[in-house]
Amino acid sequence: MSPARAGPVFFAVLLCALANPAYALGDAKRGAYLAKAGGCLGCHTEDRKGAMPYAGGRALKTPFGTFYGPNITAYPGSGIGRWTQDDFMRALRTGTRPDGAHYYPAFPYPSFTRIADADALDLWAYLTSLPPSPQRNRPHELRFPFGWRALAGVWKWLYFLPGAWTPDASRPATLNRGDYLVNALGHCGECHTPRTMLGASRRDRHLAGGKGPEGKGVPNLTPAKLKKWSNDELREFLLSGLTPDGDIAGQSMAEVVRNMTSQLTSEDLSAVVAYLRSLPPVADAAR
Repeated sequence: MSPARAGPVFFAVLLCALANPAYALGDAKRGAYLAKAGGCLGCHTEDRKGAMPYAGGRALKTPFGTFYGPNITAYPGSGIGRWTQDDFMRALRTGTRPDGAHYYPAFPYPSFTRIADADALDLWAYLTSLPPSPQRNRPHELRFPFGWRALAGVWKWLYFLPGAWTPDASRPATLNRGDYLVNALGHCGECHTPRTMLGASRRDRHLAGGKGPEGKGVPNLTPAKLKKWSNDELREFLLSGLTPDGDIAGQSMAEVVRNMTSQLTSEDLSAVVAYLRSLPPVADAAR
């Protein structure tokens, strides 16, 4: 970043820290790793060559219409430059905007509500350190009546279960870490768990695959599907996208591998593999 651009960012971050001393606890370097583990780049970066990271514009096509990922750089206008740390925490914890309006669950707060406070602080420190982009947010293009944001509040009342993730004392630490990475930070179930007609996750088919958010098939991640893969083969797929039979991950999953799973530390990758192995097997749904 050039000195001319770094100056405004530094002062914006400094003002944030003075306004809320807890911000100083955040570790931006660790937050950069957590942003990779959380797949933030994919949803908040436009799908075109030369797009500025985290400046928004990425389209997500769903049965309810097309959502566009917002700008989450530190720009004061279209980004999060005017947000406080508390605004950021509310967005993750309750799916609520700074103005009190509800976010649509295309923003995966049903998973992000479980992110640990320390990790959320580090994510905030990282995001507010990013070069600011003035790129404007593109309005969602939703079918009637889903454009009425108040309906998101009804959806939350029916289906949203807020609350931080808690470890299971009866399990090894590796399984708990894998659970957290898959179900909270990595929000894998947002794509790999089938949904009802109203967009609620089918908890009885957690991570069992089916039709994804964009109408494309997504694989079953439970042992019912992965039982033929060894731990090393599963690990290799998450690192390179290569399957045991020589196939390669499709476009969406290839992006997840490139930007997310291949960026995990060896310990975190092992935890993810161990957790997926521990899941109860759920057979593919009948076609």
